[in-house]
Amino acid sequence: MTFLALDVGNTRLKWALYEASKPGARLLAQGAVFLENIEKLAEEEWQGLPQPTRILGCVVAGDPVKRRVMDQLEHWDVVPSWVIASAAEAGLTNGYDHPTRLGADRWVAMVGAYHRIQARGEHRPCVLAMVGTAVTVEAIAPDGRFLGGLILPGHGIMLRALESGTAGLHVPTGEVRDFPTNTSDALTSGGTFAIAGAIERMVESVVRHCGAAPACIMTGGAGWKMAPSMQRPFELVDSLIFDGLLEIASRRFAD
Repeated sequence: MTFLALDVGNTRLKWALYEASKPGARLLAQGAVFLENIEKLAEEEWQGLPQPTRILGCVVAGDPVKRRVMDQLEHWDVVPSWVIASAAEAGLTNGYDHPTRLGADRWVAMVGAYHRIQARGEHRPCVLAMVGTAVTVEAIAPDGRFLGGLILPGHGIMLRALESGTAGLHVPTGEVRDFPTNTSDALTSGGTFAIAGAIERMVESVVRHCGAAPACIMTGGAGWKMAPSMQRPFELVDSLIFDGLLEIASRRFAD
């Protein structure tokens, strides 16, 4: 009864094969490929895998990329399911004005974060930051209500925008410093602190709204870069979207 979880982001496709479609299931195999290499999945990374019983994924990269993934899945006789944000699922209530317009990755990650906190027996709000190509910052009430969230450019997008919109400004790699004294460090520090500031602002808003300090969780490919620059500790969780997919799958595939 193996379960294949798929996370198709803006840059990479990440996959994980589990022994079962339930939280805590044993991980059998995992991998990641850049989107330009999707066509190699069936004949390379997935070639030696056993046929999964169930497949569930979330896609933010758009329908053309989704179709390419579907083509690779055809060598298995399994129809995949895809997460679309809804009004409620797996204990969460969606506070978006139009629930189905919420990004699937944001919804799934929130499911994973909420149940992570619940499993620890904590009844508190949560701030979830996903730091990748784009950055999202979500607020979740203690009862599982999604209060709302922020979307802002990731660090790379910020730097490329500056490079393309400012004459003579080139973007080398710099260091994060409190008082940058060269352009390279100033650019790196500015982008990092802009993201950190948005996250800290959401934490403050949650404290005011809920009257309690939130659990702070960070995920995404660039999360490890951001964590040292935060004023308060954030728990880094690489597998959060997979955790959310397992929670959702345990309910959808309960039969």
